[in-house]
Amino acid sequence: MTQDALAAFPARRKARKRAVDILYEAEQRDQPILDVLEARRTLAMRDPQMPGIPEYTMSLIEGIAKFLDPIDDAIEFCLDDWRLDRIAAVDRNILRVGAFELRHAQDKVDTAVVLSEAVKIAEVLCGEDSPSFINGVLQSVSQMP
Repeated sequence: MTQDALAAFPARRKARKRAVDILYEAEQRDQPILDVLEARRTLAMRDPQMPGIPEYTMSLIEGIAKFLDPIDDAIEFCLDDWRLDRIAAVDRNILRVGAFELRHAQDKVDTAVVLSEAVKIAEVLCGEDSPSFINGVLQSVSQMP
């Protein structure tokens, strides 16, 4: 992602993108999500060159860690003839952030905003088919009882 693309992100989108980064890192390192979050927070406190962790990022990560299994189940339920583990890691983690906001966040965010934010992050981080795929899956998640 270019610095120009990141600079154009509003604060909440940057926080969501940072959550995707932390989830991706945890997955790639095969480490617990909260351990990676704590490592990033510690590093940011020690090194003034490192960006801090936005409060909204911490809220997202803590919530996703708490509800990871139901989030993944909801996403997988909305996949047609596909499994969650076969989705690209970045796409999967964007879906997790969106699904958490739709189904479990205490600070309710309008569905249209969640979908739009996920698509905008995917447009910057993912392949050309990912934004529409992510939009479709999250739309289905938003309609679940």
